[in-house]
Amino acid sequence: MRGVAFFSGGKDGLYAVHLAEKNGIEVPYLLALKTTIGLSPHWENFSALKTLAEAMGKELFTFDMSRGSKALAEFIGSLDVDYLIAGDVLLEDHLRWIERLAEGAGVKPLEPLWGRDTRELAEEILNAGFEHAIIAVNREKLGKEWLGYTFRSLDDLELFLEKNPGIDPVGEFGEFHTVVLASPLFKGRFALEIISTEESERYHWVRSELRKR
Repeated sequence: MRGVAFFSGGKDGLYAVHLAEKNGIEVPYLLALKTTIGLSPHWENFSALKTLAEAMGKELFTFDMSRGSKALAEFIGSLDVDYLIAGDVLLEDHLRWIERLAEGAGVKPLEPLWGRDTRELAEEILNAGFEHAIIAVNREKLGKEWLGYTFRSLDDLELFLEKNPGIDPVGEFGEFHTVVLASPLFKGRFALEIISTEESERYHWVRSELRKR
């Protein structure tokens, strides 16, 4: 069985790939979306996506959402895969969108993180060897001093949540976005090199590169 996974470079999507592969599903393809609903810090750091895809030995595809969801479903259906994999946890609207896409593509939706307790999930991701750094924060919910903050251990998570008690532990509601620096999906580790700090209508975010450590 084979799948294609939505890919932003963040922890949730890559942990979903990790769980899928542990369950015997080959994931040769990653799919990054160019959105039409405002700036995406992940897309703005596309070089990091290429770096991570290469580190995993996976083929990276991109799709411009200005072409619409129907065209996206047709593209997914052309890849000869059985599953469409995503890392949603609590967002019902996004889950339904994934289900509609999968139906249109003639594949099965796979959401291995769905419905999980987000504190338990955040701890599980770290315990599985996923290190990740914050590359964007919602301006209304977190200060820009958290840009670059790196989760390497449960202590890092505990400190972050202690300082930010109203923030979801995995940032499920868009409070923050991450890039993975280490994981079981690839050998070695990366360091986040911040080039500049930027501001958009919604986010404080960084332009950055990943360097091998």
